[in-house]
Amino acid sequence: MADKSPLLIIAAGGTGGHMFPAQALAEAMLARGWRVRLTTDARGARYVGGFPSAVEIVQLKSGTFARKGVLGKLLAPFAIGAGVISAVAQMIAQRPAVVVGFGGYPSIPAMAAAWLLRLPRMIHEQNGVLGRVNRVFAPRVNAVACGTWPTDLPNGVEGIHTGNPVRASVLLRAGAPYIQPGDYPMSVLIIGGSQGARILADVVPPAIAALPMPLRHNIRVSQQARPEDIDRVTALYAAEAIPAEIAPFFNDIPTRMSEAQIVITRAGASTIADLTVIGRPAILVPFAAATGDHQTANAAGLVQQGAAALLPERSFEVDALSQLLEGILSDPPKALAMARATLAQGRPDATDRLVELVEGLAKPAKYAVSEAKE
Repeated sequence: MADKSPLLIIAAGGTGGHMFPAQALAEAMLARGWRVRLTTDARGARYVGGFPSAVEIVQLKSGTFARKGVLGKLLAPFAIGAGVISAVAQMIAQRPAVVVGFGGYPSIPAMAAAWLLRLPRMIHEQNGVLGRVNRVFAPRVNAVACGTWPTDLPNGVEGIHTGNPVRASVLLRAGAPYIQPGDYPMSVLIIGGSQGARILADVVPPAIAALPMPLRHNIRVSQQARPEDIDRVTALYAAEAIPAEIAPFFNDIPTRMSEAQIVITRAGASTIADLTVIGRPAILVPFAAATGDHQTANAAGLVQQGAAALLPERSFEVDALSQLLEGILSDPPKALAMARATLAQGRPDATDRLVELVEGLAKPAKYAVSEAKE
């Protein structure tokens, strides 16, 4: 007998930023008795190891107009077209209740097929600026879920602030009590992506060393750094007798974040989500080369609410960082207010909010109203 459970098709690209929220939604919908199919391309298929075995993985041809030569750009439309045709055929054979796109070129075939067949559909954007693919589909879906708020949306498009799903290990630390700075050991966490960031390795150690001694002698550092920078960063802290643990990656970031008095970090969507769920003051250093400067957009909401300080790369210098750190760590009420403001921006129930949107679109009456607006 054929399985009559409703089918959710998730379309996602081949990066962790796209795949993690897609995986969180897949797990939640399976728990609610849905069937789940993930559509991606050959590149994206390399990142599906974390998905439950019950999720059907389907590869569809797609193409990108970026990072390829002239021939690649010429062939991309044909690859995308082939993927769309395959997706349409599959959706006719097995009609999904809802199609959800998480961005990236591999999501084009399924989202285009859902639009052509007028199926209930939505997108989730992780960053404060829509990616290229999500910007194309934003006016052509029934709902736009936003992981970061505010999100820059096309005219006439309304977003729903769901937040970005976070890992279970982060949820375990959600709202952990904040110990404000004082005359006792204080933790400073520096993270810059999975392999650290050169600019953080260059600027943070001398900035901490430049703090007034009564403050500096309490500092304990955990810093991610590129493998090639570990020895010199370790030596810089050692020369100043500042206790520091330096590594390319920490497996216990949620624990370290919950124990920190302040975090110095890039402004990736997943990092912002972790910060707001746990609730910690931060100095944000957006990656200047990020597409559409989306990391600056990611930081905007926290900065506007007084939850974080922003230091663009062009201003990320030793004196500027040292002054900011001193201003926060020497003012416990200010640090506590920042922690509370950060927590107020959190969406620990982001996955539940996405589930609610999916189940709402699956209801014929609600879908009919949404489709009538197009």
